[in-house]
Amino acid sequence: MPFTTFGFAPALINELANQNYSQPYPIQQQAIPAILNRKDVLGIAPTGSGKTASYVLPILTNLQGNTESKNRHVNVLVLVPTRELALQVREVFRVFSSVLPERVKSLPVYGGVSINPQMKALQGVNVLVATPGRLLELVESNAVHLSNIETLVLDEADKMLNLGFKEEMNHIFEFLPKKRQNLLFSATLSEDVDNINQMLLHNPLVIKIEEKSDNLDLINQFAYSVSDENKGPLLRYLIKSKELKQLLVFTSSVYKADNVADKLRKNGIDAVAIHSKKSQGARTDALGRFKSGKLKVLVATDLLSRGIDIEFLPCVINYELPRSPKDYVHRIGRTGRAENPGEAISFITEEDQYHFKIIQKKMGKRATKIDSSEIDLKGY
Repeated sequence: MPFTTFGFAPALINELANQNYSQPYPIQQQAIPAILNRKDVLGIAPTGSGKTASYVLPILTNLQGNTESKNRHVNVLVLVPTRELALQVREVFRVFSSVLPERVKSLPVYGGVSINPQMKALQGVNVLVATPGRLLELVESNAVHLSNIETLVLDEADKMLNLGFKEEMNHIFEFLPKKRQNLLFSATLSEDVDNINQMLLHNPLVIKIEEKSDNLDLINQFAYSVSDENKGPLLRYLIKSKELKQLLVFTSSVYKADNVADKLRKNGIDAVAIHSKKSQGARTDALGRFKSGKLKVLVATDLLSRGIDIEFLPCVINYELPRSPKDYVHRIGRTGRAENPGEAISFITEEDQYHFKIIQKKMGKRATKIDSSEIDLKGY
């Protein structure tokens, strides 16, 4: 099924080709026609399955000829859990809107930065991509009105609920008109997500895209036994010996992320840490540089891992293990995408051995074990 079957404008079809969208993903094949017909949709699909484009493309198409609205009364509201996802979603809207006959103005709003520039930028906005807390601040300041919302999107609803946004989301729903299209996307169908579904959606098309277990087959996994004090030298050894040009390193804490990045830079390796304590400008700049290949190493915490979506990432390293097998799979899933093989390396201390056995058992796959004591780390 090609994208031409959806009746998109020729300019949109051309831009899809320019952006290397060859064929619709499964969720796009099912969601796009339903959204074009203004049906409600519940989409359960893993990160990286094409969810964003599955609602951006039909929403932009439906807005053509309908971009006029009262000032500060937006047409479409997309709720997301993090600033990174807000920027990512807005960028997809911007790219595809730029080629349409009627431009659709979109804006990301999120906390952690001054609210005044966002208030001023709301003039004439059609699509608002917002985190719940900042949206409520803007509503309560009369900077934006939600009474004309035609389409509501909840993207990564499971993460919003996990991060404690349920009360704010319920408050936002009170400002919305009763008659509207509702689109709910989530990686999992938890009890909380199902409750939101039953409260919001009206006779929805339900789409469930299973996590492809064979995705892990594209990932070569290695486990290096190593002492805590040798983790830094081992990391630098791997970067240099493997000639890694782009590497994502995961740590379990903000402190450790900063520490690892600092030591890499002191050893002449271009690295930046990205986590919740960094300013929005610093986070956006680091992600942009990493995605464009201008930054060699990005050191990240789990909190921001969903906002890092890179199609051809060759290698990830678990400098520290995550708490759960699910987080481990999510981490290593940043590589081995789009039929391209990837490499996932984990540093395993003596204390980590039991926890890593549980991770491998739950995952159903075993990593190749390597004893780092046999590697000469002098000079690293």
